Amino acid sequence: MSQILTEPVSVVDVGERRPQRRISLRARVSLLAAACVAGVMVLVSLGAYITVYNNLYQQVDDNLQVRAIAAAQTPQVRQGIQEFPGALLSSTDIQICLLDSDGRLTLPPGGRQPPVGQTEIAVAQGAASSSIRTDDKTDMRVVSLHYGPGQALVLAQSLTPTEQTLNQLAIVLILIGGGGIIVAALAGTAVARTGLRPVERLTSATEYVARTGDLRPIPVSGDDELARLTTSFNTMLGAVAESQERQRRLVADAGHELRTPLTSLRTNLELLLSANRVGAPTLSEQVRKDIETDIKAQLDELTQLIGDLVELARQDEPRTDFERVEMIEVIERALDRARRRAGEIEFDVQLQPWVLTGDHSSLERAVLNLLDNAVKFSPPRSTVRVRMYPLGDGTAVIEVADSGPGIAEADLPKVFDRFYRSSEARTLPGSGLGLSIVKQAAERHGGTVYAGRAPEGGALLTIRLPGAPA
Repeated sequence: MSQILTEPVSVVDVGERRPQRRISLRARVSLLAAACVAGVMVLVSLGAYITVYNNLYQQVDDNLQVRAIAAAQTPQVRQGIQEFPGALLSSTDIQICLLDSDGRLTLPPGGRQPPVGQTEIAVAQGAASSSIRTDDKTDMRVVSLHYGPGQALVLAQSLTPTEQTLNQLAIVLILIGGGGIIVAALAGTAVARTGLRPVERLTSATEYVARTGDLRPIPVSGDDELARLTTSFNTMLGAVAESQERQRRLVADAGHELRTPLTSLRTNLELLLSANRVGAPTLSEQVRKDIETDIKAQLDELTQLIGDLVELARQDEPRTDFERVEMIEVIERALDRARRRAGEIEFDVQLQPWVLTGDHSSLERAVLNLLDNAVKFSPPRSTVRVRMYPLGDGTAVIEVADSGPGIAEADLPKVFDRFYRSSEARTLPGSGLGLSIVKQAAERHGGTVYAGRAPEGGALLTIRLPGAPA
């Protein structure tokens, strides 16, 4: 009966891998500097070695050829019945011989036989005038020169000194190259440490801001690219701090504005609830009706305030959906909405075509707020004047003038501030955010707002927007 043996199999989760340790920027700069120097050193060393190699071997060849020609021109020396060149007797630093076509060698007294092969025999036989080669067995450079009928003069010189010189050169180049790479790595590390110190300060500052929320600017030193980066980061911190400050002011002001209607609303509701309890004094029908009217007005005020807050928050969003806007169409839609709640007030409208890139709804809300503000302060059966015309400098103005009491000189710089309401306007309905929405919409489109007095004696509120004639 066979048995099946089962062994536990280890399962390796491929997804659970250890996070790879990234190399720091300083180390990358050092490695890059060392790699660049290493590449340059390799190229320079290789070029120098090849140049010296070719020159040394060329010198050996030239020297052997010159000496072979000189040896062939020396006078003949007779030894017994044999004649041979006199150079055979004086050439002691090289191996030299006279080679016959049948392979016989004539050596100087006490001389050593140079390497001889078929190449040299071919020269002796007259098949070639000269030859030069390296003998691999003896590591010698061999030169042969046709000397006479059936003879060749053969000279050989050892390449060992040349190879020793090349080996020494290779060692020197390796040492110099290695030293250069080490120096380059150290210099790259020093440069990276010095150059990246502002980046480290900026990194520490960003980590500190993320950890503590402290938006104080970072000290800037120098005028290089890193200093510009720090300046840009400080600008960003300033923008974030300003945005946070605006949000804090908005929340504080909204809480202050909400407190009054909520308190009044709570009081009225508690009064109605207490009147319905057993044994409590009853409220007359007129008092109950007044309380209900007051509650409705307070709810309308809260609704308008919340809507204005939402509009302000929406206009703080980035510009992502801007498109071509015909301002005449925007103003006419706002006029249609304003006329429905203007009662007996008339509108005197003169508009010239103007086109810009922006948000239709935001611009319509801004114009509607100007119209509603003019209607609110205009006496019955009066006229609100609406004008739009270009100024000739790439901008156009939208003017809304009413026939009301106007704006006091002390209030002119503040009418577009959030939740600001003049003493005359505190008794009128409103959240104090309408003109603030106008200002924010104009600035979002690259424009400005102005407040002044109209020739009719009332308020003159102006929006100036960039664009072009249609």
